[in-house]
Amino acid sequence: MDGAAPAGQEDAMRWWRQQRDQVLFGITTALLLSGLTFMAAGAREAADRLWVTATLLGLAYSTAALVAAARRREASVDVIAWFALVGALAVGEALAGAVIAVMLATGVLLEARAEARARRELSALVARAPRTAVRDTAAGPVEVPVAEVVLGDRLVVRSGEIVPVDGRLLGPAVLDESALTGEPLPVERRAGEDVRSGVVNAGQAMRFTATATAEASTYAGVVRLVEQAQAQSAPFVRIADRFAVVFVPVTLVLAAVAWAVAGDPVRAVAVLVVATPCPLLLAAPIAIISGISRAARGGVVVKGGSALERLAAGRVLLFDKTGTLTAGRPVLSDVVTAPGGQLSGGEVLRLAASLDQSSAHVLAGAIVTAARDRGLPLTSPDQVTERHGHGVEGIVDGRHVRLGKASSIVTGPLPQWMRNARRRAALDGSLTVFAAVDDVPAGVLLLEDQLRPQAPRMVRALRRAGITRVVLVTGDQADAAEAVGRIVGVDAVHAGCDPGDKLSLVRAEQDRAPTIMVGDGINDAPALAAAGVGVALAARGATASAEAADVVLTVDRIDALADAILIARRCRRIAQWAVTAGMGMSAAAMVVAAAGHLTPVAGAVLQEGIDVAAIAIAMTALLPGRSHTVAMPSADIATARRLYAEHREVRPLVEQVRTVADALNQPPYDLRPVRELLDQLEVRLLAHERAEEAELLPIMARLLGGTEATSGLSRTHAEIEHQIGRLRRAVAEPVPLAEAEDVTDLRRLLYGLYAILQLHNAQEEEGAFSLVPDAPAGRPSHLVRSRT
Repeated sequence: MDGAAPAGQEDAMRWWRQQRDQVLFGITTALLLSGLTFMAAGAREAADRLWVTATLLGLAYSTAALVAAARRREASVDVIAWFALVGALAVGEALAGAVIAVMLATGVLLEARAEARARRELSALVARAPRTAVRDTAAGPVEVPVAEVVLGDRLVVRSGEIVPVDGRLLGPAVLDESALTGEPLPVERRAGEDVRSGVVNAGQAMRFTATATAEASTYAGVVRLVEQAQAQSAPFVRIADRFAVVFVPVTLVLAAVAWAVAGDPVRAVAVLVVATPCPLLLAAPIAIISGISRAARGGVVVKGGSALERLAAGRVLLFDKTGTLTAGRPVLSDVVTAPGGQLSGGEVLRLAASLDQSSAHVLAGAIVTAARDRGLPLTSPDQVTERHGHGVEGIVDGRHVRLGKASSIVTGPLPQWMRNARRRAALDGSLTVFAAVDDVPAGVLLLEDQLRPQAPRMVRALRRAGITRVVLVTGDQADAAEAVGRIVGVDAVHAGCDPGDKLSLVRAEQDRAPTIMVGDGINDAPALAAAGVGVALAARGATASAEAADVVLTVDRIDALADAILIARRCRRIAQWAVTAGMGMSAAAMVVAAAGHLTPVAGAVLQEGIDVAAIAIAMTALLPGRSHTVAMPSADIATARRLYAEHREVRPLVEQVRTVADALNQPPYDLRPVRELLDQLEVRLLAHERAEEAELLPIMARLLGGTEATSGLSRTHAEIEHQIGRLRRAVAEPVPLAEAEDVTDLRRLLYGLYAILQLHNAQEEEGAFSLVPDAPAGRPSHLVRSRT
């Protein structure tokens, strides 16, 4: 609540400023027009009095602006307008003074209107923040203030309503996430997936379990960040003030020379009138806030004009790994079961996911989502008990299920199969959840934080946006960090870094070139604060990193940063164009006025036209510019999403290839699991790969400029089919058991096929499915915009 008062005061000040500007414009314009009416009627004295009054109003406003600048210890070119008004009064050019006053009021009003237009997206985010929630109770739905929602509450969101807090879906839902992602098409989410506050229920009424309070939820964080961005960008970046020290003396000298040469003070006033630097005062701030607005539309909150300018200047990019280049959340990769056990991997997963429906642990959500992806029927558990740091247990379908660490499942030495699973997890960098059913160890669930499929493409996009050096800085082990660095294409990798190490590396890189640091954890906050620009990922809630950062991504897609950099550089360039064009025209007009070819009145009218032209140039920053995204037709999006759903469904088959190969490690060598796997590969996997070849690759070719972009994927499709054919021939003999020498070749074929499938899936997710907007969890998203 502490931050609410400054934001409210800022809103009140902005409202009063707009009213004040309208009043100033209305009065000065009325006085100017009334004076012209009196002059036309022959009452010149009355007209002069009205024009002098308008001039004095403009002078009072200008004086107040100069005093405010002096209190901020800022140089200001407003002094030129002040001299022009004083000069007009001194030489008796009351009409010119009135026109200058109107010109000044018009500029201020245009600035306020342009600012309001540019802030539209930011203000819209704040205005739609949810205020209430509907709690699902035994007595029926009960509406409560959103601040009263607690973790574990079951909430209902009716069609068309805004999700009030972050949570986990209890059933499927269709969501409009455009407020957070900018993507206009509704997306389907499955039971077990996370749902973020601020999105709109675009389907039937849905239910979910709250996993965060309102204050800690995504949308509350977005609102705080937007309010902070508005407050910090209130004193706009005024490029004019950088030139004031030079521009003001040059203008005064030129006015003095014109007066001295011609012996006419009116010429000096004319020079001062056309030198009034509204292009500097207005155009640059409008372009900058327009950039902030456009970035917010794409899910990037930039905390002020200064941050936008530093973002545009960035040349070295430093990344943390977890949550930035990786998804930052676990995904089930495999289920290892006890040899000779009564339960299959699918049944172990079903029982574990059924129990985990009642848990708020981050691994529980991954296990539930994996079971839903595989179409496993989940049931409600009973007698659930969860102990933090140990695990969860309960009754599922009459069976006692326990999940947790190995020490919670087995007392004493671990069986060999569990040790093998733990060693495999260590090699793969995976997490393990051990499962026991009826007090008998039944399986090990392996989960991993997968590399974001769009990460390599995003790094390439950043380089095209002007980043010259990319550095990976992580606290992870060197081998895992080096692997990620090679895949995404960074220039340097620094592993095993604590917060102090990250801070030192940022400072070292900052000495070479302007830096941008990207992170999402508390341990990244010092480095984010020290970098030229700190960028925090806050899609799953604001953290200490978001508070320390200059730029915050409110969408869970790092490719938005590349577009934000392009927006920042384009807006800075437009600001420079607007200032250069406006000041160039003003300088030319000053020379003409000094030569005696412009009266003060004509100069004021001309300067007004120059102001409008400069502001019009600045407003082009609101128009779409160059982007690394490409347009994807809606029909192609639907096709790609369908194929991606099939892609997820066959993922377990890929892991089963490795599991079956692992099982052939000692006699007797039973080939029945191999033949059953082959049947599945031929019926399901090959059918999917052929559908991708026929439907997905043509879409990619259209988007990426020809079949050369898809030739690699097409080649691996053919190789997968070839290897499955070789595997079929290897088990063609109908013998139940095989000899050791036969199994050696068979395992080699299985492991080779597994490696090809893993590489092929990674290439597809990076090169094809990362092009699909709002692809489901696990998972590429948002590298293109849809079009119809």
